[in-house]
Amino acid sequence: MTTLNGVGLAGRDGYWDVTLEGARIAALTPSEGQGGGLLLPCLADAHVHLDKTFTAARVPSRPQSLHEAIELMAGDKPNWTAGDLRQRAARGLRRAFANGTKAMRSHVDWTEAGVPAALPVLRELAEEWRGRIDLQLATLTPLDDIPEVGARIAREIAGTGAVLGAFIYRNDDIPAKLRRVFDLAETHDLQLDFHVDEGLDPEAQGFDAILQETEARGMAGRVLVGHCCSLSVRPEGAVADLLGRAAEAGMALCTLPTTNAFLQDATPGRTPRLRGLAPIHEARAAGMPVMLASDNVCDPFYPQGDYDLFDVYRMAVLAGHLDPAGWLDSVTETPARWLGHDFALKAGAPADFIHIAATGLDDALNHPRAARTVWRGGAPIPETSGDLA
Repeated sequence: MTTLNGVGLAGRDGYWDVTLEGARIAALTPSEGQGGGLLLPCLADAHVHLDKTFTAARVPSRPQSLHEAIELMAGDKPNWTAGDLRQRAARGLRRAFANGTKAMRSHVDWTEAGVPAALPVLRELAEEWRGRIDLQLATLTPLDDIPEVGARIAREIAGTGAVLGAFIYRNDDIPAKLRRVFDLAETHDLQLDFHVDEGLDPEAQGFDAILQETEARGMAGRVLVGHCCSLSVRPEGAVADLLGRAAEAGMALCTLPTTNAFLQDATPGRTPRLRGLAPIHEARAAGMPVMLASDNVCDPFYPQGDYDLFDVYRMAVLAGHLDPAGWLDSVTETPARWLGHDFALKAGAPADFIHIAATGLDDALNHPRAARTVWRGGAPIPETSGDLA
């Protein structure tokens, strides 16, 4: 039996003694002591791209827009052998595990008629990592390609726990094409995850079409929208109405502060004015579940990062003027629940958590180099578990 004395618990007042028995939390009791550090639940990263990761050093230039990043990434795809994909994706999982992530959703690019090389590799890794990181896959296909390849994709992933996804940005005839995506989801009992309106054009209104289909089909709790940058430049009254309807329809929002800050309003020699951060305060106030996620790591879309979701949260606190205590759940409980998990720290729960040598959450944010130890199964994980190689 092990007891951590006088620790702070994220979201709770005072200090606590946390008793571990084997791989589980036996008890949490108010403590007379303090100074034992801060415990956080494990992290849940609901939007990453393991197939693209760690390719930044291989592309010939720095992109200045989303579409330039897409072109650069397409140029690297001939390098995506099974061995290359496995090496890069496994490195990403090791880094995420070392930083405290316990659940993850990775998108998988799918534009070809056949199964992409990344899909079987990531399926194998999901099995290998089960119990350390629960990895869910979501296909990612340009909306215009859905009529040609959508049926094959939906059949392939049906019954596997994977999610159907599409990329939408100012396509022609969005409502009709989107109806096909929803048809496939209903036929094969699939959840949906959209990259939508990832730009600063107020005329980018794919969000509206997704909302209309979600409302019409009663798909509450099954539709996640990511990016939604154009909502940041649309009239506030119209946005408020959309967010209220989206909350009532049971949609959730995932915002990606690193990639959007890197790519949006980027012009050489000019300081960006707009950063593409979706209206997350307003979305959550309306009642939508709101998540933060890592998105791209060390690839053309964002050439930095370390699968450190706590660091992404720290950036969002600054960029979005977030109350730290009020928004920690955007990288813990909220995405964990959306992915089908409960990581809350309570008696009887697995002894899986993050310990930070800090007096509280503000102190942890103030000192990025404060020692952080990830505990899994009632013991600290080995320091070598996140080796970069």
